[in-house]
Amino acid sequence: MSAIVKPLGERLPSPGERTAANQLRQILASRGVDQEQTLRIIEDSGQSAEVVLTPGISSLLIELLRHIGKGDAVTLVPVSQMLSTQQAADILNVSRPFLISLLEKEEIPHVLVGRHRRIRAEELFAYKRRRETARSDALEELAALDADLL
Repeated sequence: MSAIVKPLGERLPSPGERTAANQLRQILASRGVDQEQTLRIIEDSGQSAEVVLTPGISSLLIELLRHIGKGDAVTLVPVSQMLSTQQAADILNVSRPFLISLLEKEEIPHVLVGRHRRIRAEELFAYKRRRETARSDALEELAALDADLL
C-alpha cells in the first residue's frame, strides 16, 4: 500500500503535501487572520464551491498547515476525547510512569474505566497550560534575579 493512501496522522507528509501545505498557509496568512475570509474551490469540471473561514478557523488551519509544511505528523484530538495514559504521556512528551505519578498525585483529573485510567483531553490540555505558565513565570523570575546581579 502506498504511503499516500495512509491517513496523514499515521505517517509523515510527502514532499508534495509539504509544498501544498506551505502554499495554502502562505495564502491564508497573507490575507490576515483577524477577519473572515472566503475560500473558493474550483473543481476540474469548472464548478466552484465557497467556504467562509472565520478568524478562529483560519488560525487553526494555519497552525495545522505550518506543522504539515515542516514535515511533522499531525493528529487532531477533540477536547472531549478520553485518552489512554500512553496517549496522554505522548502529548505531554513524558514517560507513562511519570504521567501515572501525576495522576496519583491528583495533578490531572482522571477516571477509572475498569482497571484502566482515562484522561479527558481538555483536562490534559489545561494541565499542560498550567505547566507552561509555571515554567514561564519561573523563567521570568530567574531573568529578573539575573538582571539584579548585573
